[in-house]
Amino acid sequence: MNRENRPASNATPPMIPIGPRRGGGPMSARMNAEKPRHTKETLGRLLRYIGRSKTILIALIVIMLLVTAAELSGPAFQKLAIDTIFKNEETGKLTVNMSAMKENLIWMGIIFVCCAVLSYFQGILAAYLSQRTVREMRNDLFRKISRLPIRYTDTHRHGDIMSRMSNDVENISNAVSQSITSLFSCVLTLVGALVMMLYYSPMMTLIAIVTIPISILVSSKLGKFMRKYFVRRQKLLGQINGQVEETVTSYKTVVAYGKEAASVETFGELSAQLRTCAVSARVWGSIMGPIMNFIGNLQYVLIAATGGWMVLTGRGGISIGSIQAMLQYSKKFTRPINQIANQYSSILTALAGAERIFEILDSPEEIDEGTREISIEDMRGEIAFENVQFAYVPDEPVLKDFDLHVRPGEKIAIVGATGSGKTTVVNLLTRFYELDGGRITVDGVDISEIPKSTLRRAIAIVLQDTVLFSDTIRNNIKYGHPEATDEQMRAATATAMADEFIERLPEGYDTLLAEAGSNLSQGQRQLLAIARAVLADPKILILDEATSNVDTRTEMQIQQAMVALMKNRTSLIIAHRLSTIRDADLIVVLRDGKVAEAGDHDTLLAQGGEYFKLYQNQFAGLTT
Repeated sequence: MNRENRPASNATPPMIPIGPRRGGGPMSARMNAEKPRHTKETLGRLLRYIGRSKTILIALIVIMLLVTAAELSGPAFQKLAIDTIFKNEETGKLTVNMSAMKENLIWMGIIFVCCAVLSYFQGILAAYLSQRTVREMRNDLFRKISRLPIRYTDTHRHGDIMSRMSNDVENISNAVSQSITSLFSCVLTLVGALVMMLYYSPMMTLIAIVTIPISILVSSKLGKFMRKYFVRRQKLLGQINGQVEETVTSYKTVVAYGKEAASVETFGELSAQLRTCAVSARVWGSIMGPIMNFIGNLQYVLIAATGGWMVLTGRGGISIGSIQAMLQYSKKFTRPINQIANQYSSILTALAGAERIFEILDSPEEIDEGTREISIEDMRGEIAFENVQFAYVPDEPVLKDFDLHVRPGEKIAIVGATGSGKTTVVNLLTRFYELDGGRITVDGVDISEIPKSTLRRAIAIVLQDTVLFSDTIRNNIKYGHPEATDEQMRAATATAMADEFIERLPEGYDTLLAEAGSNLSQGQRQLLAIARAVLADPKILILDEATSNVDTRTEMQIQQAMVALMKNRTSLIIAHRLSTIRDADLIVVLRDGKVAEAGDHDTLLAQGGEYFKLYQNQFAGLTT
């Protein structure tokens, strides 16, 4: 429904408040500024997604426990190996207990091999966990998008929505496979190293943990400062995707108006903002690692000095091997903190993306309170608009006290100036938007009581801007009636005058269409859309400038075909070209959201009112 009252969905950046526009379209709806969610809440929801893969998660945790245990046992065997070297009190020379040395070295070799093998399987499980998690998230996101109100997709740039499905989900995938699993492993190593350090020397452990408050203070302060850059970077990525998608899909218009340079300039500005923001995010994200490494090295020096002093003075009863073990454990103690600091930027990027995804998942879904069982076959197609009120923007009504009664099988034409509310009538009948007041009935039943799937299956729409999919011509025609036979499909294409050009194609009905059917002419795309509507065999037919993209000769042929198509079928025709609606049973002229006049062609011309003016403007110059 992309006519005068439908928004150009790619024309407004996401989540930025815009001012009202007269003329009635949801593009002028005010949108709330994006506010990132709290990190704790977002992380909790992300962990719940990870928890859906319980088997993989449990296996991964078990392997991480084994890897951590193996890594922590390494320094213990190093300590034992070093302590096999001792000073012989009788000779005063260094002596080595070779059997004990070999035994400890063999155990160290076994441990290192086990660590390598387990780490390999840990990587595989992390990849499975990551992909299972993002698959669940992508599926939930796509299902959510399919259930969003039309108003949402009309007021958000499509490129930004696509960015959330691609870039943001990919960032989450990387974080789950690397950062989050690394974070869990780091916590295990941190706790295990602390226990081992306390076992060997509480005094040196106390010296080691002196640097921890400094590490925590630095990481928290830097993290809080860095967060804004990563959130903004994700927003800018979404805007750039929207700009690219908008330019590519509208490239002919861009070229026709000579706006290539302006488009490049706009993209350059966004790209420059992203560059500046990305550099800042990277700089502040990278600076934490060196700072944490410096703190870790400071801790290493303090432990070595303290251990040496204790050995020389005979305090604490520790050996050279114990000092070596403490140095190794201190590294394992500080390394997780450094890893967490180094992974912080990836985690922030993932959380910023998760916030944007959860924003869509938290958006209200399309309302469908219809529970009344209605048989489409028994529908007669009687339509009534009763005192309908509607506005895309509060206090800017598009339809005001709109009343219209359409008897079964009637052909009703709706005309009026741009912005008068013609397409809004269709939007409301199909429940793409909900009424602000009044009601619409089909066969005397309020459409709010009819399930939307039932209501929409009873209606076929042919738009001015044809929608085709990257699929075969056959599947595009059968889109609204997949179970139709090929004979029925061929009959529909014959009715729509589309069979001739289809059969001239090398692969006929199996011809694969490019994106949006771009390998066909506009007229051919329109004929396919009409054939699709014919095959759907609707009770209510809506034609929104359905023949606007075909030549006059083809239009006349289609009009003849439409006579048979619309016979005994309620039809609503939205038209600007008045020549296409002269034989309508009733012509309704809209002005300022109300019915200005109604009647057949000859009656309205004789009245000399709004219809007469429109007719004169098209066929007799601008005189009235």
